[in-house]
Amino acid sequence: MKETPPAKPAAARTAAKKTATKAVAKKTAAKKTAGKTVARKTATTKDAATKKAAVAKAPAAKKATAAKKAPASKKAAPAKKTAPAEKAPARKPESRVAMVRRARRINRELAELYPYAHPELDFTNPFELLVATVLSAQTTDLRVNQTTPRLFAVCPTPEDMAAMDPERLEELIRPTGFFRAKTKSLLGLSAALRDRFGGEVPGRLEDLVTLPGVGRKTANVVLGNAFGVPGITVDTHFGRLARRFGWTTAEDPDKVEADVAAIFPRSEWTMLSHRVVFHGRRVCHSRKPACGACPVAPLCPAYGEGETDPEKARKLLKYELGGQPGQRLKPPADYPGQPAPPMAAP
Repeated sequence: MKETPPAKPAAARTAAKKTATKAVAKKTAAKKTAGKTVARKTATTKDAATKKAAVAKAPAAKKATAAKKAPASKKAAPAKKTAPAEKAPARKPESRVAMVRRARRINRELAELYPYAHPELDFTNPFELLVATVLSAQTTDLRVNQTTPRLFAVCPTPEDMAAMDPERLEELIRPTGFFRAKTKSLLGLSAALRDRFGGEVPGRLEDLVTLPGVGRKTANVVLGNAFGVPGITVDTHFGRLARRFGWTTAEDPDKVEADVAAIFPRSEWTMLSHRVVFHGRRVCHSRKPACGACPVAPLCPAYGEGETDPEKARKLLKYELGGQPGQRLKPPADYPGQPAPPMAAP
């Protein structure tokens, strides 16, 4: 039977436990100290890296700041204009059929607006109309109408005009401008009428355009208003409105005439010319059209090129629509406006 070793005293056991606990505490403290040391070294390393990066970025930042503060180069490209915030909605492409229908509706609207449309040159016979139309180049019909009474009192026939002294004729037509060139044309066409056509104005386009100073526009005016032969008169007003209405894109008068002639019946050509010219002189002006007072505005692709405010637009209306005298000294009986005043005595 083995003998059991005698037990250690209680005091000895307690002391041993305390010693072991202290050893564990020392080891834990040593670990914490080592961790702090590593953390410090890591932080120091990071701080050094951050400082290096800051030093590296500093020159670049200074360069960028200097570039911003530097004055713009003289050769720098101008800034592009900012596009408007809102754009007018694009119109849908219009078919040929739709354009023709719209064009003919415009003609009907103008016929209601100007039932009294007429040639705005005073005349009593084809010769007077021919001469007045030649004189109307580069001037107003009003100025021509104020000039022709004295002219026709002196030379009422082609024979009389062909025999006129050039200086005397120049003096009579001087108010219309370009009087030397116009004198040459009038003397030439008068002599041609006397020598080739028996003193009568011919009623054919082919003959009229052979006369000095007479082109298709003048010929169509004479044929349509003195002989009842349909024709389209393409003056500056007619050409401008035909393009604004979208009937043509051409600038050449002959091309404009052909394009418009293909849209309207031949029977409408003469009156269509009067209505469009009337509208161009009264409402659809060259520089500032009165869009806000235009009855065909809903049918016009160019709406908005001029004044759209109704009140301001009404102030732009001219002649009878604006309460002003017309261009003829002797207008037709159905003309609703005032006749033009005669030229003041010199």
